[in-house]
Amino acid sequence: MNQKKTNPELQQVIETLRHVSSKEGIGIWKVIAAELAGSTTKRRVVNLSRINRHAQKNEVVVVPGKVLGTGELTQPLTIAAYSFSKEAKTKIEQAKGKAQTLLELLQRNPKAKEVRIIG
Repeated sequence: MNQKKTNPELQQVIETLRHVSSKEGIGIWKVIAAELAGSTTKRRVVNLSRINRHAQKNEVVVVPGKVLGTGELTQPLTIAAYSFSKEAKTKIEQAKGKAQTLLELLQRNPKAKEVRIIG
């Protein structure tokens, strides 16, 4: 069952990701849109400690959900997610990394080159 999301911001993100995926033939955007369109209770919530463990220095990481600030980030990363806790954003900036929305990443890197989903 595919329920329509009531959050207009989330609807716009999902539709934009789907549009770029079909227009450019980039499957990763379709996967991320499908995850965001799914059940809120199943949406990914990832701590910085997990991202730090699984990501390489200067890598671009996507979390199709929310990034939380538990743990430390010891390397500069570009992290794109639907949302971030305030603590997560602060820690990412302290590690000389970047916190971006999914649409910002899509605008900067529409071909999704060297992008990895973590969650």
